[in-house]
Amino acid sequence: MSTGEEVRKMSNEEIVEELERQRRHLFDLKSQAVTEKLDDPTLMRKSRREIARLLTEQRARELANKA
Repeated sequence: MSTGEEVRKMSNEEIVEELERQRRHLFDLKSQAVTEKLDDPTLMRKSRREIARLLTEQRARELANKA
């Protein structure tokens, strides 16, 4: 998991790669939740929040480049 500060230090390419990795991880967790019991049910929430954190930083950079 990354903090907001760690996300801000990432390059744009690193954010895209991490987003892809987190989305794949969330998909795997959802599949696992359907087929078997999750060991830690909070992992899905944490993964969604990480995705949101990355998307927020990505959008902030887009807006900063337009200004």
